[in-house]
Amino acid sequence: MGATFTVARRELAGYFATPVAYVFIVIFLVMSGALTFTLGNFFTRGTADLSPFFNFVPWLFLFLVPALTMRLWAEERRLGTIELLLTLPLAQWQAVLGKFLAAWAFCAIALVLTFPLVITVNYLGNPDNGVIAAGYAGCLLVAGAFLAVGAAISALTKNQVIAFVLTVAVCFLFTAAGSPVVTEFLSVRLPVLVEIARGISITERLGGFSRGVVTLRDLVFFASFIGFWLFANAVVVDHRKAD
Repeated sequence: MGATFTVARRELAGYFATPVAYVFIVIFLVMSGALTFTLGNFFTRGTADLSPFFNFVPWLFLFLVPALTMRLWAEERRLGTIELLLTLPLAQWQAVLGKFLAAWAFCAIALVLTFPLVITVNYLGNPDNGVIAAGYAGCLLVAGAFLAVGAAISALTKNQVIAFVLTVAVCFLFTAAGSPVVTEFLSVRLPVLVEIARGISITERLGGFSRGVVTLRDLVFFASFIGFWLFANAVVVDHRKAD
């Protein structure tokens, strides 16, 4: 794993070498705080928890994570540096995993910087911090799922804008699949697909974590989801590295 962590450190340092990292973090913190305290009715709910924050995180990641992943492989292919990267003394899977871990660590940093919300809710009431910790773990898994999708799609094209749009579209499908609008529509038109939609819904899985319920089923879902898209990423890189 030494080579994997070397790639991860290189990529993570690359984020902070440009303004992109700071813009991402600032937008995420401002938007998460604004949505939690306004649309989430944080104060008027009268409940000491972070449910409003956890409810909005997938929708924030829906647009911010693709902006983070659109350059992962598209930029390497556009500049022609992908051949150089893959000729280094490391396996292809190590390069794929290293880039993914760097982006995941970056998202973890962004989530950690929302700690004032935790301090606020503990100051105003007596919340169950175990539930809050489970909610943050769920948010991190959602970020990992979106990052895996974005990385695979980024490897498909040299154009970062196309990578961004396609990633948003695919992630939106998995985010909205379990929403009441979709499930009610399917229950009328195609009832057989209702349970399938809920089963693949990212927000449905995060709901359990935000309530403090961490099940093996949800952990397996996220692990298999991330694993599938990372495998797809490696396959695409292998077939298109010379394009």
